[in-house]
Amino acid sequence: MKISVAKTAGFCMGVRRAVEMVLDVPGKHEHPIFTYGPLIHNPQVLNLLKEKGISVINNIPPKKEGEASEEGRGTVLIRAHGVPPQIKTELRAEGFTVIDATCPRVIKVQTIIKKHAGQGHEVIIIGDRDHPEVIGLLGYAGEKGHVAGNLEDFDALPAFEKAIIVAQTTQNTLFFESVKTYVLRKFPHYKIFDTICDSTEKRQAEVKSLADSVDALIVVGGRNSGNTQRLAEIGRLTGKPVYHVETESELDTETLATARQIGITAGASTPTWIIKRIYRAIEALPFNKSQGWHNILSTVRRTLLLTNIYISIGAGCLCYACSKLQGIPNYYSYVFISMLYVQSMHIFNNLTGTEADHYNDPERAFFYNKHKMLLAALALIAGAAGLIKAYTMGLLPFLILLAMSFMGLSYNLKLIPEHLSSGRYRRIRDVPGSKTILITMAWGIVTAIFAPLSVLGKFDLSMVPVFAWSAGMVFVRTAFFDILDMQGDRIVGKDTIPILLGEKQTMRLLKFLLTAITVILFLSAAFHLTSSLGFVLGICPMLLFIVLLTYEQGHTMPGIRLEFLVETHFVLAGLVTVLWWALVIGD
Repeated sequence: MKISVAKTAGFCMGVRRAVEMVLDVPGKHEHPIFTYGPLIHNPQVLNLLKEKGISVINNIPPKKEGEASEEGRGTVLIRAHGVPPQIKTELRAEGFTVIDATCPRVIKVQTIIKKHAGQGHEVIIIGDRDHPEVIGLLGYAGEKGHVAGNLEDFDALPAFEKAIIVAQTTQNTLFFESVKTYVLRKFPHYKIFDTICDSTEKRQAEVKSLADSVDALIVVGGRNSGNTQRLAEIGRLTGKPVYHVETESELDTETLATARQIGITAGASTPTWIIKRIYRAIEALPFNKSQGWHNILSTVRRTLLLTNIYISIGAGCLCYACSKLQGIPNYYSYVFISMLYVQSMHIFNNLTGTEADHYNDPERAFFYNKHKMLLAALALIAGAAGLIKAYTMGLLPFLILLAMSFMGLSYNLKLIPEHLSSGRYRRIRDVPGSKTILITMAWGIVTAIFAPLSVLGKFDLSMVPVFAWSAGMVFVRTAFFDILDMQGDRIVGKDTIPILLGEKQTMRLLKFLLTAITVILFLSAAFHLTSSLGFVLGICPMLLFIVLLTYEQGHTMPGIRLEFLVETHFVLAGLVTVLWWALVIGD
């Protein structure tokens, strides 16, 4: 089964801006916090805001007895669709702090309407009369405003001496084109403004193209979202079966399981984590009997990822490659310890930090909640076995691993009690970007530094390029997964590197790092700081670079296959090392 996801699926710029603004409000502005009308048309996001204590008001709440109206009544965010200008004026007059989260594209239309209505033009808005954006736009037109939802409505309007025509930013582009053709023929003196958001145009054009190449189309988004409804309408016009769903629980799995190619698109108010959940649900659909081995392979693959067994195998392979780069003899114990350490730490951190998984990977969250006792036992056994093995190798290896284990275990724990500090930094995980940095350092030490330091008892120059390569690969892997989980992490307040830098800047950083560590490997081998294996292992960061490019170009989507593919680069390092040893050293 092939799954194609529209590049434009999910939050548009205006919705993303509004959601990020409302998530930032609780720690910065006065409570209680409200949104004037539903922030966006997505029930999952609205339920999330409700859980966070952010309420929806549809009119200005009356002043309580004895409450001053001048100030201190809380904070109100204006929804992405905008509101009539008098609403903002009245809210401020009633003592509310007003934060305007209106989409900039909507503000542009409001500005056009305000300017021309002030010059005496009639304002004809092509859109849905009851849509909140249209209601807000009418507020800027005043008595000059008129709404036409179809050509019949337009015909019912009188002929005006001067008028402008604008469109609701999420209006159907085909319908607006027909309106423009009609107006140019009948009322050539009217001014027409193309105010449909370019994101809407791209989204609607892409759904036509996508529908032509698939057997079934899934449109994800709120049922009361106008732009999502239009995507479903456009999809149905192609003759392909279209399924409009809000969550994965609404999928017709029996019908979809027979499709060979499935397309997914989503409305502008649909969060990424919902799209990911839809994708994962489709990816996990049962295969027919002739493809039974695929089903077994998929189950094994997902189990290896959920239990962190595959990632521990990857750590062992990485340690093996690092040992061969540095010529470390008797590397078996270090490979074993690196596997046990990574297995233990990743399970513990998943057990104590599942809040974001509720959005990013609900299957993982469910798995850890269901099997937490068994997984906790596995983590304890793995951690203890690693420490015991390190102790038998000497005091220095034991102390290094003990210190690293303590850091790993304390990541999600509150180290500073609330009564001692009112600040937000009471856990290591509260420090922005700490997750990626700590994972990178831990992997780098246990795979590249632990073995030579234990053998030599001192620092050696060859450790530097090997640590840079190992840590660099892990940093890219972890930060890339953080990019995939940005929306879920932002919801629970995790300040990961992609959230701090932005997705585009982070992707540039990761590609630069992959290029840099490839060069470092080549130079270290050329100057004999490491073995000639360095020339060959450069293939690993190069292939990971290609994975990032395919993701950027929209050819891959977060799911089991992508996660497994990324983790496989560490296993590949071990396989490449085995092949190098057999062909070069073995001869």
